[in-house]
Amino acid sequence: MSSWGLGLALLGALAYAAASHELMLHAAAAPWAVAALLGPLLAVTALVAARSRQWPLLCGVGVAAVFLAGVVSRGGVDQVSRLYVLQHVGVHVALGVSFAASLRGPGLSLIGRLASQVHGPGFTPAMADYTRGVTVAWVLYFFGMAAASLAVYAAGSWTAWSLLANLGTPAAMALLFIGEHALRYRLHPEFERVSLLDAVRAYRGTGQR
Repeated sequence: MSSWGLGLALLGALAYAAASHELMLHAAAAPWAVAALLGPLLAVTALVAARSRQWPLLCGVGVAAVFLAGVVSRGGVDQVSRLYVLQHVGVHVALGVSFAASLRGPGLSLIGRLASQVHGPGFTPAMADYTRGVTVAWVLYFFGMAAASLAVYAAGSWTAWSLLANLGTPAAMALLFIGEHALRYRLHPEFERVSLLDAVRAYRGTGQR
């Protein structure tokens, strides 16, 4: 992927988040809106699961896709808001479980494997320890966002929940990325400076192993 491709992907993600918020406020129950909101997310989750060989997650996506097709063919569901909340919470819990599973045993964590692809022979045990801590931070983020999603929905404001899911979630992820990037080079200056594009290429490399 080139820098242009990455930029277009980021712009597309931002446009999708904004469009999702509008659809959830004005056409949440329409069958076509259900497909437009949940279909791309299922596709991306399936791609991530396949590349990382997370077969249980991939099977779960398949089940969700069948359920989504049934919802659309029936013309929607009652209390459709619960479907969106289930999707948002389910994706974050699944990611949290996936990241947490990589912490078991003495091997590299998920982020450690990505970092080792980027830094190659220069990847040290100290770096491995640091990336394990970063993986823990992402686990906490994923489960924390799932809990926040349920709490905001239970509070009864659909507008507030849509803002959290469609705008707050990507903003929080961006802040975590930026904050970790700044902290990494302050605590561990031995890390070679790499770009987001390098990280994306590393991720693609781990999926091909």
